Amino acid sequence: MTPASSRSAARHLAATLQAVTAAVLLSVVASGPAWASDAPAKATPKAASRATAEEDAKPTAKPATKAANTVAPADPMDTLREKLASKLGAAKVPESPTPYVVRVVSKSGEPAPGTAAAHVAAKPAAHGGTPAKVAKLRADKAAAGHQANAHAAHWSYGGDGGPEQWGLLKPEFAACSSGTRQSPIDIRSGVKVDLEPIQFDYRPTGFSVVDNGHTIQVNVGGGNSIEIQGRRYDLLQFHFHRPSEERINGRQFDMVAHLVHKDPEGRLAVVAVLLDRGSAQPLVQTIWNNLPLEKGSEVAVRTELDMNHLLPADRRYYTYMGSLTTPPCSEGVLWMVLQQPVPIAQDQIGVFSRLYPMNARPVQQASGRLIKQSN
Repeated sequence: MTPASSRSAARHLAATLQAVTAAVLLSVVASGPAWASDAPAKATPKAASRATAEEDAKPTAKPATKAANTVAPADPMDTLREKLASKLGAAKVPESPTPYVVRVVSKSGEPAPGTAAAHVAAKPAAHGGTPAKVAKLRADKAAAGHQANAHAAHWSYGGDGGPEQWGLLKPEFAACSSGTRQSPIDIRSGVKVDLEPIQFDYRPTGFSVVDNGHTIQVNVGGGNSIEIQGRRYDLLQFHFHRPSEERINGRQFDMVAHLVHKDPEGRLAVVAVLLDRGSAQPLVQTIWNNLPLEKGSEVAVRTELDMNHLLPADRRYYTYMGSLTTPPCSEGVLWMVLQQPVPIAQDQIGVFSRLYPMNARPVQQASGRLIKQSN
């Protein structure tokens, strides 16, 4: 064989090898993103034809520049590999010893299912897998002010957890927004009738004081009760609001004490004692003397408390059906607002103001409710 014929045969053999290699790569394109998978890929003729049509529309790679500033023609196999990587949204693995290995990455940034990279991503978070990314995302949201649901359910008298948001914080708070007999109200146009007097049966008893994060609350011992409309209600606790939540013909008072009672069937009755600026109130001073130093802590007081000392001499009242004035805003509460305010000293108001400058729910719609007033 002559030298010329040998060179011709070599060129023929090289062309044949390029054609065979190109056919193999086109078969890989048809297999989709699973090319780098641990499992064998299945060819899909439809996907192959679509990939070929889309890749034919793309420009070919620019020729590489050699160190000697000479331009060499691009290797057709490199061009095809670059097109394949572009089509699959992939990139060569940096540490790979061969340029024929690619890592397939989905548009979301996660490795495509079934690929070797996907198996790596499924490893524990210590290796930078998906659990670590999820944890980082949650941490970023928290840093940006996105709070967990349990924290969001904390209600307050202002800001994000304020009264206008109470009904949205938890399902059990829904009545705060959707209720039709909510408290407090501005008491106007009361119907004057001969109301049955409230029978107070209060006697000296032990008590404890707690700062519950919303008000100062006094938990009283047993043996204190009221009787109204033939029903007996036991006194559970009383607490304070500043300013008064209820209004009388538009007037709001400096503070109010809510005395919460409960009958054996679980029905609630609240007696509201309005507190207006004047002389010092001895019972209130006893409570202030035993305030806890921290929120959430409770101070058990050794002395006894006589609730009669918090009541005015004139015990005529307004009455209507309403709700609790704090979440869950449960309705069906019998309200009795004593007409005569009890005096409280300015410095006593100041003590409470340092803890709670404002802890009163805005007045709610009366919605045509009947309000009765003692003659």
